[in-house]
Amino acid sequence: MAEFGVSRRFVLRAGAAAVAAAMLAACEKKPSFNSTDVSGSDLGTDLSLTDFNGQPRTLQDFKGKVLVVFFGFVQCPDVCPTALAEFVQVKNSLGKDGDRLQVAFVTVDPERDTPEILRAYVTQFDPSFLGLRGDADATARVAKSFKVFYAKVPGKEPGSYTMDHTAGVYIYDPEGHLRLFARHTAGADALTSDIRQLL
Repeated sequence: MAEFGVSRRFVLRAGAAAVAAAMLAACEKKPSFNSTDVSGSDLGTDLSLTDFNGQPRTLQDFKGKVLVVFFGFVQCPDVCPTALAEFVQVKNSLGKDGDRLQVAFVTVDPERDTPEILRAYVTQFDPSFLGLRGDADATARVAKSFKVFYAKVPGKEPGSYTMDHTAGVYIYDPEGHLRLFARHTAGADALTSDIRQLL
């Protein structure tokens, strides 16, 4: 009878441990993101550029905030302004947490996008948004780190051109780790949900 009592207590304890483990797992449920989870990838490890105020910037500068990185150019006719306008919506939807969101627009056209032009363009969407740029070599290095494609496309007029580029959004958590990649068609609601979970 004693052996049976010990065995029964062991089974009960094991059962209770299993229930506790299941409850803990339920509490630690992984977030359900709309964007692609790229946690642990080697993308975007090199973000070393200068902002439109002439201040050098790296990933370390944005710790404590959700950092959104988007590549584009000022003369972009549709994708870039649409993305920036969506992040205005996202920031507003986050309420007070919107102060913990940093949008960084990286130009792939530093030849035309001077610091002054970049500042005027980006801040018309929101005063907190940053524009980042580098010379041709720095731009190429950072784009390679993010696996971003960009290229000049000759325009109709002699000497004119536009830029073809990867249109996607890279989202870092407040610890400075790249977590998500979102297509430019994701939409403000989906982006707000993802960023809220990272915050």
